[in-house]
Amino acid sequence: MTTLIEPPARTPSAGVALLELEITGTCQLTCTHCLSESSPRASHGEMTPENWRQVIIDAAGLGIPKIQLIGGEPTVHPHWQEFTELALSLGPAVEIYTNLFHVREGWWEVFMRDGVTLGTSYYSDDPAEHDKITGRAGSYVRTRGHIREAVNRGIPIRAGIVDILPGQRVAEARAELATMGVKRIGTDRVRAVGRASLPGQTPPLEEMCGRCTRGRAAILPNGNLAGCVLSRNFPAGNVREQRLSDLLAGPRWAALSASIPLPARGACGPDDSDACDPSNNACEPTD
Repeated sequence: MTTLIEPPARTPSAGVALLELEITGTCQLTCTHCLSESSPRASHGEMTPENWRQVIIDAAGLGIPKIQLIGGEPTVHPHWQEFTELALSLGPAVEIYTNLFHVREGWWEVFMRDGVTLGTSYYSDDPAEHDKITGRAGSYVRTRGHIREAVNRGIPIRAGIVDILPGQRVAEARAELATMGVKRIGTDRVRAVGRASLPGQTPPLEEMCGRCTRGRAAILPNGNLAGCVLSRNFPAGNVREQRLSDLLAGPRWAALSASIPLPARGACGPDDSDACDPSNNACEPTD
């Protein structure tokens, strides 16, 4: 049995308020813009459950107040509930960023835990348009139904809308979400990362949201530390080789932060604080 390393003495979190844990690349959807290129054929990556537990323990030791489980679809990972419980037991709040395509009955109890919130993606009030983007027939009906269930159960939930197709019904999708009772709704343009990138080209730093490394960090399925899930092509070390605290205090993290352009004025206004949230541009699945 692998023994977890004890957490370091509680130290400043290098300004990280949200640590995104991309615990899997597996996804039953094939979103046209997916930044991680998730699919049903993708894997959980090189990070072991022990690796993820250690990251969560270290994040708590650093005083990082919130972690986000993301993918791929985080709920297809066999240990996602354990990771959630571990984080809650150590202090950090947990957001589960899921496409809500499939929700087992027992999961609602986890979603309703104190300290747990949900995030999801929504694309249109037109079922055909929504399903065209996700690549999965019936995804609109299932996601919409589970959003309504979450609202009815009083579970805090936010939604991100990515503008992908010409003439996409973004405004109508936002209105529909509001009608269903979703209070936090962000929008973003599609960014040239993952499936949306140009073939054979590395996404430029200008495609980042501007908030990568600034209040957030991400751990990818291979263990790489990134400024956020959008800046996956610019790793600043690997948590399978160094402790999270050392990486966040290291020169590669500082250099990455200095290289990412600041967001344009007004891009992340107080009335729409999720507008530049990179998780809005993610492909989120479920089994």
